[in-house]
Amino acid sequence: MHGSGWWSYVKYDEEQDRPKVDRALLRRVLGYARPYRGRLALVLGTILVISLLSLAPPLLMRALIDTAIPAADLALVTALGLGMVAVPLINGVIGVVQRWASASMGQGIIFDLRRQLFDHVQRQSMEFLTNTKTGELMSRLNTDVVGAQQAVTSTFVTLASNIVAVVATLAIMLGLEWRLTALAIAILPFFLLTSRSVGKKLRLIRRRQMEERADMNSLMQETLSVSGALLAKLFGRIDDENARFSGQASEVRELAIRQATIGSWFFMSLGVVSAVGTAIVFWVGAVLVIEGALTIGTIVALSAYLQRLYGPLSSLTNTRVEFATSLVSFERVFEVLDMPRSIEERGTPIVLEAARGRVEFERVSFAYGAAGVEGLESVRRYAWSGMTREDEPDARRRSDGWALRDLSFVVEPGETVALVGPSGAGKTTLTYLVPRLYDATEGTVRIDGHDVRDLGLTSIAAAVGVVTQETYLFHDTIEANIQYSRPGASPEEIRVAARAANIEDFIEGLPSKYDTVVGERGYRLSGGEKQRIAIARVLLKDPRILILDEATSHLDAHSEALIQEALEGALENRTSLVIAHRLATVLEADRILVLDRGRIAEQGRHESLLADGGLYASLFHTQFRPAERRTALGS
Repeated sequence: MHGSGWWSYVKYDEEQDRPKVDRALLRRVLGYARPYRGRLALVLGTILVISLLSLAPPLLMRALIDTAIPAADLALVTALGLGMVAVPLINGVIGVVQRWASASMGQGIIFDLRRQLFDHVQRQSMEFLTNTKTGELMSRLNTDVVGAQQAVTSTFVTLASNIVAVVATLAIMLGLEWRLTALAIAILPFFLLTSRSVGKKLRLIRRRQMEERADMNSLMQETLSVSGALLAKLFGRIDDENARFSGQASEVRELAIRQATIGSWFFMSLGVVSAVGTAIVFWVGAVLVIEGALTIGTIVALSAYLQRLYGPLSSLTNTRVEFATSLVSFERVFEVLDMPRSIEERGTPIVLEAARGRVEFERVSFAYGAAGVEGLESVRRYAWSGMTREDEPDARRRSDGWALRDLSFVVEPGETVALVGPSGAGKTTLTYLVPRLYDATEGTVRIDGHDVRDLGLTSIAAAVGVVTQETYLFHDTIEANIQYSRPGASPEEIRVAARAANIEDFIEGLPSKYDTVVGERGYRLSGGEKQRIAIARVLLKDPRILILDEATSHLDAHSEALIQEALEGALENRTSLVIAHRLATVLEADRILVLDRGRIAEQGRHESLLADGGLYASLFHTQFRPAERRTALGS
């Protein structure tokens, strides 16, 4: 509802949105507070003590007016005055304890929710991640988790405090003067009507706020990253991106204004109801004092208790609104937690103690989206996130819906197999089935005779190393980026891996050497340098199976030669699947698989495939031979 006014927004809410609070949801919400029940009990205990102590001042005031002053008892006046000072002092000390217990419980809940969400998302398949905006996930992990925590701590504590205050205050007031107390209670339905009306309006606004903020976070994350900022500068789109951000931020602003406006009307209504109730009680009380039925001290005490009654009643009414809107945060958190994971370990997974490196595809077919995995409900397909540009988008555009179809082949331990084919043939998709980033839609992928779905994910990760075309480095030191594959590796082992990857001389020539920070996504390094660090990272891991997207076409001849030399050492004595971009790799491969539209069109050695005059021969003349000529000219 862009620019349609807040009343139409409210009308939509009345017609469409109904707060759905059931016992199952509440049990699940309260389940996150269960580990902190000791601190919760402490909070409840302090609430009870503070509420009871807060009832004392009006009684002390009544005694002062009706007893101490008429009797001219200075000792009693002094004692009552000290009592009025002692009550807030004691309450303040107890309040500090309450705040510690509440904050400790709240931050614990935030930690638990964030850890659970992060773990759940980390274990999702690539299909989920490619269908979800990073900014949206960040919003769920930050804004929504904090909102959910507030529902358990702030809202719950307020609710408990106000219930105790209302019950205790009513009990005292009934003991003082039941008729005036009955009048004070008579306006309670007006509080409830106000709450019911406003609660529905704020609930939808709260959800829309979260969604719009998540979209704004996504926009900032995309455009302020190095890649996004570079793209905007190169294409002169800075003003356009500013306008796009301004539009998104203005929507967030308008929703905040709507929420504040409705909230102001709400509190004004509660204030008017409280004022009317107080005026009625005072008028009737004054009449009773004039008639001699009540003392002035009792009226003064009752007036103080009215504030103690209407304040918590107003807060209770608002608590209902806050609780209804806070549940939206939990709903959005649970949306993520309840999303099924398509890549799961079976019962007791098999552990590969010493992988030999045999890879087998048996009648494997794969279609994106076949597992029913989608991103978050409010997210649409936005980025391919990690897939190479030539494979994944083209595969999804295939008219038959299959990225791979009926693949059967075996790679023996130590064998190097080159994967070639036109763009969109399914090469990268094939390699992503081995480390189980995706599961085959049909057929079986095996490592050392075991179905990868029966293997532990940690075992697969230990046995399979991958160097992707799009090299990703963390905004950290070179040493930390190499060590990422083996956190316990010694500095000497890191240097051995760097030496094997032909990157050690470059690193030693830097002022900070291995402590050099590479920048976001490694933008301070060249493409060849990043790739050699990625090779060093996988060599440090020392996997038995190596999957490599040998993307060297965009590098200069010197960098390409260094990488090729590093790859020769990396491929030695390992089972290797290489997406080949260079003729040298194809010539040195033990076997070549030629993919076309997700199927194996041809396979064999270079000479025999060239002699057959099929697809490989065509690729050789149009792709590999011209590339080799360009390399030779560049050198």
